[in-house]
Amino acid sequence: MIKSYFKVAWRNMMKNKTFSFINIFGLSVGLACCMMIGLYIVNELSYDKHQENAKELYQLGTTFILQGEEKSLPNTPAGMGETMKHVFPEIKESTRLARLFSEDKTLFQYNERGNMKSFYQTKGLLADSTFFRMFTYQFLEGNPNTALSKPNSVVLSEEIARQVFGNEDALNRVIHISSSTNGDNDFLVTGVFRPSENPSHIDARFFMSMMGGAVEGYIKQQQNDLATNNMYYTYLQLKKGTDPQRLEAKFPAFIDKYAGKSLKDMGFGKKQFLVPVPAIHLYTKLSENVTPVSSPTYLFILGSIAVFILLIACINFMNLSTARSSKRSAEVGIRKVLGAEKKSLISQFIGESIFMSLIAFLFAIALVKMLLPAFNAVASKQLELSFLKNVPAILAFLVLSIITGLIAGSYPAFFLSAFRPIQVLKGRFSNSLGALSLRKGLVIFQFIISVTLIIASVIITSQMSYMRAADLGFDKDRQIVIPFHSQTARNIYTTFRDHLNNNPAIESIGASLYYPGIYNPSDNLFYRQGQSMQDGKRTRMNYVDPYFLQTLNIKPVAGRLFSPQFPADTDFRMILNESAIKEIGFPSAQASIGQKVFFDFHGKNYGFEIVGVVKDFHYEDLHLPITPYGFHLTAQNDQFNFAIVHAKTGDIGQVLSTIKDEWQKLNPGEPFEYSFLDQDFQKNYEAENRLSAIVKYFTGIAILISCLGLFGLAAFSAEQRIKEIGVRKVLGASVPSIVALLSADFLKLVGVAILVASPIAWWVMHKWLQEFAYRIQIGWIVFAITAAIALVIALVTISFQAIRAATSNPVKSLRTE
Repeated sequence: MIKSYFKVAWRNMMKNKTFSFINIFGLSVGLACCMMIGLYIVNELSYDKHQENAKELYQLGTTFILQGEEKSLPNTPAGMGETMKHVFPEIKESTRLARLFSEDKTLFQYNERGNMKSFYQTKGLLADSTFFRMFTYQFLEGNPNTALSKPNSVVLSEEIARQVFGNEDALNRVIHISSSTNGDNDFLVTGVFRPSENPSHIDARFFMSMMGGAVEGYIKQQQNDLATNNMYYTYLQLKKGTDPQRLEAKFPAFIDKYAGKSLKDMGFGKKQFLVPVPAIHLYTKLSENVTPVSSPTYLFILGSIAVFILLIACINFMNLSTARSSKRSAEVGIRKVLGAEKKSLISQFIGESIFMSLIAFLFAIALVKMLLPAFNAVASKQLELSFLKNVPAILAFLVLSIITGLIAGSYPAFFLSAFRPIQVLKGRFSNSLGALSLRKGLVIFQFIISVTLIIASVIITSQMSYMRAADLGFDKDRQIVIPFHSQTARNIYTTFRDHLNNNPAIESIGASLYYPGIYNPSDNLFYRQGQSMQDGKRTRMNYVDPYFLQTLNIKPVAGRLFSPQFPADTDFRMILNESAIKEIGFPSAQASIGQKVFFDFHGKNYGFEIVGVVKDFHYEDLHLPITPYGFHLTAQNDQFNFAIVHAKTGDIGQVLSTIKDEWQKLNPGEPFEYSFLDQDFQKNYEAENRLSAIVKYFTGIAILISCLGLFGLAAFSAEQRIKEIGVRKVLGASVPSIVALLSADFLKLVGVAILVASPIAWWVMHKWLQEFAYRIQIGWIVFAITAAIALVIALVTISFQAIRAATSNPVKSLRTE
């Protein structure tokens, strides 16, 4: 019997190739989308689950309380973890990580038999000696328990070790590492690890020991300060059986005892809390973590898109199966006359749909294997579908395809098996009003999904375009950023600048500790005369040379900018932005000139005269509002991490060649590196760019599958009305009128879908836009464009079949009458 069912299913597929293609193609694409997004979601959910101590590992976070406002960050002072370990017996071990601030690359130099080899490496961290005892890494060389126990030790990834040392052992080799955060030092390679295939929020390629560089001196100075300098990531390993909530309940008394007085003097409060390490990536919204965090909402959106695309494919199957039910009515009638029971017919039709979905599953596997590299490029992942490594996933997808077959075939099975044999064998079969209404409803549902995705795609694209074109308050174009990775690079800056200023193709050049768009941890709490630290306003700080503000064309609104004519500006003078003036409480920018702002540090009071106020500019991306920002002038080159060269309009390639030549003359031992400021700023929107690309691609897929279903229904409608069309043509109907007649019913359904989808899409995208402090307004034009796109797509899809039917020879369609 089963063999017979498969034969019948195969014959029906071969007999109706167009409809079989639409169904199998739609199901296979829908399944492929679900598979790829499923792999992505599983990957996102698996962060740090591979850690052997995962259940006992926690990150220590801090909630800062300033004038009633709270902000939570994943950072703590240097001595927080170790002090807690001594105070609380529940803590088994603690460790710290520190970022290499503002370093996108770190300079590695290795002396190979008198030949100095230089490499730039990315993703470096400073780590305590206890790090590899708490976190699981596969070591190829060295001992994880002792790898960072001595100062000036470094542990490399296998990739870096092979790049620097080739196929030779890296252990106990000495390399020179130049870091703008940690200084220029020699390090001994004490370990080589192979990165885990499982994802982690600690995505580092090399680890330097916390002791042995510039950071060591800074830590020793601040070891007993548990109030300020919250710049370290602290992790605690709790003893098995410890209740983290009970431990957290003890933190307020701890903070009051060890940091209460300092916090009171500084004018703010803080609370400590624990975050399970496996929850860091997905279930916390802590910004500025070791790596950017994700969001369950983001996964929900992607998962919903995948499910909806699969539903669209299932709806195609249902619609086409019920629409063509008249073609199989005789078969059902004969089977019932011969004694077939309703449940056997239901089993047959569901079996056929499962058979078709299994064929689609095989095509979907092939599609995933083919498209996964492109999906990885868009999603910035390293996903793979391997029959050896992903057996559970393959089995899960197989079950999904069977469930898809059940869902897609359920309604057609019950619908077809309910035919009355007497009526169908007498040729009195006709589609019921209920079946027609359901088909229309399903078509509307398909296009509600497609239209919602189109609106989302248009709004996301518009927001991304707005962020790319927004006025940031400074000149971002033709700005070349040159990082100083070593002390040698900083030392040559003055000569380097003077030589480049003689080039007519260069507008200006300035230097700074930070530049707009990158992470800046430096801040102070400033207050006015007559106030105290309790009134202080957090103000981000940057250290610049006299030419930096002019190079970026940051505009003054009162006072003046730094310049070589005022060298005394290095002595307790500063420039603030408009937001700082407003929040600190000055009546106007002009009124603040010559006034002083103050901050307290370790019992000492420091005052700075305001010599200038600049127009607000975006030093952070457009997710965040502009907040107080200030500039100090420094004459010390060792405080600069970057030079920015503003090139004039012309051949940028020639300018870069000139800069490179000058660099190599002054600093031949260090490769020339550069980036463009506008591109660096856009890196802050990588998550949104990924979302935009994914939504665009899957919107296209949803539209394609919906149109295939609409194409099939239009073809069937034209086939059913072929004689009516013939009669109309004989009576003088024109081709356009017939096309309009056949298209009108379907376009009405698309119109209803647009009306339903528009408010849904507006609500969803309005919520998404709230993540941006600066955003577009969703105007009526978005919905007008979307409606036009949807109607045009539907009309093109339908008109192919409509024109074909309208231009057919009426003699052929009527000759059987």
